[in-house]
Order: sequence, then C-alpha cells, then structure tokens
Amino acid sequence: MTTSSRGATSPAVLVLEDGRAFRGRAYGAVGETFGEAVFSTGMTGYQETLTDPSYHRQVVVMTAPHIGNTGVNDEDPESKRIWVSGYVVRDPARTPSNWRSRRSLDEELGAQGVVGISGIDTRALTRHLRERGAMRVGIFSGAALADEATLLAKVREAPQMKGADLSGEVATEEAYVVPAIGTKRFTVAAIDLGIKGMTPHRMAERGIEVHVLPATATAEDVYAVNPDGVFFSNGPGDPATADHPVALMRAVLERSTPLFGICFGNQILGRALGFGTFKLKYGHRGINQPVQDRTTGKVEVTAHNHGFAVDAPLDAPSDTPFGRAEVSHVCLNDNVVEGLRLLDRPAFSVQYHPEAAAGPHDAAYLFDRFVSLMEGQRA
Repeated sequence: MTTSSRGATSPAVLVLEDGRAFRGRAYGAVGETFGEAVFSTGMTGYQETLTDPSYHRQVVVMTAPHIGNTGVNDEDPESKRIWVSGYVVRDPARTPSNWRSRRSLDEELGAQGVVGISGIDTRALTRHLRERGAMRVGIFSGAALADEATLLAKVREAPQMKGADLSGEVATEEAYVVPAIGTKRFTVAAIDLGIKGMTPHRMAERGIEVHVLPATATAEDVYAVNPDGVFFSNGPGDPATADHPVALMRAVLERSTPLFGICFGNQILGRALGFGTFKLKYGHRGINQPVQDRTTGKVEVTAHNHGFAVDAPLDAPSDTPFGRAEVSHVCLNDNVVEGLRLLDRPAFSVQYHPEAAAGPHDAAYLFDRFVSLMEGQRA
C-alpha cells in the first residue's frame, strides 16, 4: 500500500532479510514496498535506471550520494513508467536545476507510487550487499511502520528473485513498429522481454524498421514480418524460467537468421546453446563496468543491469547443437561471461546494454555488427 505524497519529513526504515535495518526519511511515496536489494554504481542516468523494465521487482540503492539534481524530464524515460519497486538515496536534491526539468524526482516517485527512503548511509548498505549478496528488502514509512520484528517477518515472506518468471509482466501486449530513420534498409523482429525505448531507436538510426513483438510471440509471428534479423531484448527475472524464449531462439537458430541478443537475450542464447545460468552474488549494475571484446582485444566501459550470468567455458570454443560457440566478451572485474558468438551461424549476444542512453557509448558498434550480419546474409 502506498500514499502518493512527498514525505521528506516522515520517518522511514529499510529492513534487509538478514535483519539489518537502516533508518532515514521517506522519499517519494509513503507506504511499504518489497523487492530484491541491489545497488547501481552510475553517477548519472537515474531516470533511465528507474524506467528500465529489467529493474522490475528490485529496490535500487544508488551509490552516488547526490541524486535528483537535474529533476525529471519527459524525454529520457526508457519506458512508460517507473519499474523499480523501491528507491534508496543518501542526499536527494532539495531543488532540481536543469533546463529540461519538469518536476522533481521526489514528485515523480510520489506520483507513480514508488516508495523510497533517503538520508541513510548508502555506502554502508552497499558494502553490506557486496559482502552478503543481494537479498530481499522492505522499505516502510507512514502507517506501514511497526516494530522491526514484524517488518522483518514481512520481508522474509516476499518472493525471491531466483526462480522468478517476470518478462511477461513487463513486455508489450500488442506488437508495434518503430520505423526506420531515413531510408529503410532492413526489417528486424525484436522480442520484447523488457525492452528499453532507446534500443529500437538505435536500430532505427541505422535504417532498420523494428517490429517489437510480445514475449509470447511464436516463430510464426516472427517470420510473418519477413525479418532480415531477430533481436532478443533485456528483461527481468531468472533466465532458468524462460523456456518459451529459449524455444523461440532455437527456432530462429535453426533457420540461421541473423540474431542479436542483449542482457536477458544473452542468457537466453546461452540456454539455447546448452549452457547453464547462475545467480551472481550481487550482480553488475551501473554505467562503468569494464568489459573486453575478446574478438578485438578492445576494452570498453559499459552499462550493465544483470543479476544472472551464463556458465560457459572461457578458454576454448564449445560444440553446441548449432555449431561452435565461444565467449566473445568478458568482465575484467570478475571474469563473468559478457558475450557469446556462434562461429558457424550468424548469431551473437552481449550481457550488457549497448544502447546506453545515459552513456557510455563504447559499445554502440554492436548494432553495426548486427547490420553487418544482415548484410552478409543478404549477400
């Protein structure tokens, strides 16, 4: 239950499932909310973070201390609503200042019923999550406040992220088309598992007409648009539950249609090839993650939002039902698989977000690589 009001003077408490609690002030809506506690290391791009469907059912802790300085505008959202289930900041801006700002972040959170908390030691909370791992959490304010034992019991009753099938909750229900900008060169069928608005825009910039299809789309739906390529988007939840997208991707691989996946789409490709997936201790989230493209040796600074990863061998190509596959990208912080590439079919994926509306833009070339696959297939 939430109340859409600015609660900067109302007490609030954040309770983790291991019993640790942080007291602060309400930020955004007043009430209670639950989710998985994760932290994002980006210093900018809070609007893009809040409206990323991949954050569905997660309470996001911002490690940057000052949030809300540029307010909220109507141009930067990645979807039609805020998807985070809760928001945690240390020092919210008292007065936003930006020529595009239309309202404060506090007002936007309140209007959309997003319960948050401010004034807590987010550095201590982040260190706790790094040591103990992402876990369930609740934020409580207003009438939802009670003794900590009662609140802790509520947190421990909340669903876990492992085993959660969420992409259908955030995907479009009806197909729609994003037209090519300028001369149309290709048609792409994009499977919406939680797609961000900037992704089809990046393709449209390259002359691609993008048909965005629901997560429930079938192979017949995909090929009804006569695609030159197929794209699988980012999205929330545990990839181990995504049996339908995996089956759809296998159908696309069977036909050797050029294929590109990002984030959740990378995990779907991993499963389609026969690899396993696993939950990371605290995930990669933010816009400053170092990744090496092993095909070129180049190191990129990249935008991430994932709590699961593909379990694939790093040292040599693997035999799969669709030919040889190799790990194309790897995280330099922890050697987590950040990309896959088929050597015998036109398919590849990355675990991060090359559309990166808030930056950085080191990985934008991946859309050009997708174009090159479609050009090669057409030739």
